[in-house]
Amino acid sequence: MISHDSIWIAIDRLAESTGFSTSGLARKAGLDPTAFNRSKRVSPEGKPRWPSTESISKVLQVTGASMSEFIALVETREITITQGGPRPIPLIGLAQAGREGFFDDAGFPVGAGWDEVRFPDAHTAGEHVYALEIQGDSMMPLYRDGDTIVVSPTAQLRKGDRVVVRTRKGEVMAKELARKTVQKIELKSLNADHDDRTLAASDIDWIARILWVSQ
Repeated sequence: MISHDSIWIAIDRLAESTGFSTSGLARKAGLDPTAFNRSKRVSPEGKPRWPSTESISKVLQVTGASMSEFIALVETREITITQGGPRPIPLIGLAQAGREGFFDDAGFPVGAGWDEVRFPDAHTAGEHVYALEIQGDSMMPLYRDGDTIVVSPTAQLRKGDRVVVRTRKGEVMAKELARKTVQKIELKSLNADHDDRTLAASDIDWIARILWVSQ
């Protein structure tokens, strides 16, 4: 869900990841230096102010970021990109993730057979993040064949988060978390052609939250 806060946080993250302060990014984009100040994000009456599509377009132009990359920042609620440079993380195909030997009981990557991808260093992402390559079209339109998603098995889960779930039978799926209780989880499909799922907690091997997608 795109919220007022998530849009502004995405602008903050984009500025940080490209080496600008928020005011510096506004200036670089030809906007008033105070355009993105926190005081400008809420009106004197307390009503949320949203950045204009023109402002976002100018920011993307000067940073070289694509709209899909900006949306990924909007949807990412815990990663803060730093200037520390990319670091390698394990990568495996989503279909392979259903096989034995790649994960421990907590859903952490183990064993052999992993490739690596470079991932922008993220101090809130944790050391156990890893990447999965989307295979097939079952997660269209959000995730396409060949997209890479970065997931964390330790990130806190909340309603509306996009997650990857592996069952004890080895089935792996990417869904939206609709509800989670001690007894079961309810998952909403990302693709209208695929059914929503309700799984007993005892049937789940692990669940990891999707933090980032490279498209």
